[in-house]
Amino acid sequence: MMTVGVVGAGAMGSGIAQVALVHGHKVILADLDDDATNRARQLIEAAMRRDVEKGRLTSDAAKTALHQLVTVRLPLGLSEFAECSLVIEAIVEELKAKQSMFQFLESVVAPECILATNTSSLSVTSIAAACEAPDRVVGMHFFNPAPVMPLVEIVPGAQTAKDITSSTRSIADGWDKITVMAADTPGFIVNRVARPFYGEALRMLDEGFADAPTIDWALRDIGGFRMGPFLLMDFIGNDINYAVTESVWRATYFDARYKPSLTQRRLVEAGWLGRKTGRGFYEYGPHAAPRAATEDRDLGESIVLRVVSLLVNEAVDVVHWRIATASDVDLAMTKGVNYPHGPLAWGNEIGLHRVLGEIDRLRDETEDERYRPSPLLRRMVKEGRRFFE
Repeated sequence: MMTVGVVGAGAMGSGIAQVALVHGHKVILADLDDDATNRARQLIEAAMRRDVEKGRLTSDAAKTALHQLVTVRLPLGLSEFAECSLVIEAIVEELKAKQSMFQFLESVVAPECILATNTSSLSVTSIAAACEAPDRVVGMHFFNPAPVMPLVEIVPGAQTAKDITSSTRSIADGWDKITVMAADTPGFIVNRVARPFYGEALRMLDEGFADAPTIDWALRDIGGFRMGPFLLMDFIGNDINYAVTESVWRATYFDARYKPSLTQRRLVEAGWLGRKTGRGFYEYGPHAAPRAATEDRDLGESIVLRVVSLLVNEAVDVVHWRIATASDVDLAMTKGVNYPHGPLAWGNEIGLHRVLGEIDRLRDETEDERYRPSPLLRRMVKEGRRFFE
C-alpha cells in the first residue's frame, strides 16, 4: 500500500488525510505549525470515534488507521516525504506559496511520485510551471468536508502527463470518491457553475428585488436547495466566498458574468464574515434579530427562475467551451455542492427556451453583459434540442 503525503493540516488537509488513512494508506501530514498538526490529529481521532460509534468503521480498523498517521513540522520534516507515491498539497490559496511548496517537494520525492494540488481556483498549469518536472503535477480538488463529500475534480494542467491523470483518477476512485474531469480553467466545474447562485442573489438584493431572507426562503423552499445563498455565504465565510468570486473574475479577464458584489466586499471590509465572526448577511448568537421572509409565492418563483436560468446558462457554457462533459457537469453540481438537480437536466425540465427567454429579458432590461446567453444554449433552442438525448 502506497504512502500518501498531505501538506497543510487545516480542515481540508486533515480531511484528505482521513480519507487516505481509512483506505489503508500510511499518511504523512505536514504543516508549518505544530499546533495545526496536533489539532488535525485530534480532529481525525474524533471523526474516527464517531465512525466507530455509528458502525461505519470497526474499532480495530480505526486503531490501525491512526497508527499509520505520521505528523511532521515543515520545513524540518520535509525529508519524510521521500517515501511517498502521492503528495497532495492543501495549503493557502496563493499561487506563489503553492509554487514554492511544489519546488520544495520536488527536491525530496522520488521521480515517479505524483504531486497533486487541491486548489479550488488557481491554475494547475501555473502551479506546475514552477517544477522541473511539471508533467507529474495534477489538480485533485476535494470538497469540504473531504471524508463526507463524494466529489473530486481531476484537473490536468497543460503539462500533465496522461498516465499521471489516469493514475490520480484511479486513486480517487479507489477511495470511493466520485470523480469528474475538468479542464484547467478558472473555477473548474463547480466553482464556475456555482457563481450565479451567489452573484445573482446579491444582484437581486442590490436591486431591491427582494431581501436576503426572502431570497433564501425562495431558493430553499421552492427551488429545493439545501441552504439559501446568503445563509450559505455566511456559513462559508464572506471573505472566502468573495475571494473565489474575485479570483474567477480576474482569471476570466474581468468577464461581467463573474463580477464581484460591492455589497459583499463591504461586509468583508467591515469584518462581518458570517457565522465565524457573529455577523454577516445575518446576525448570529442568542440576541440575533429574527429573519423574516416575505413568503410571496409568485415572487419566490420569479427568484428561482432567475437564479436557476443563470445556473443553467453557465453549465451550458462549460459544455460549449469543452471544460467538461454534460454528464460530468451535472454529476459535479449534485455531488459537489448538493444541488437538487443537475443544472442541465434542470434546464430540460424548465425548458431551454424558457431559460433563454429569461436571460434575454434580463439583458434587454439591464443592457448588462452578465446576462449573455451561451451560444450553445441559443443554438440548442433554435434546433429544438435537449441535453442527454
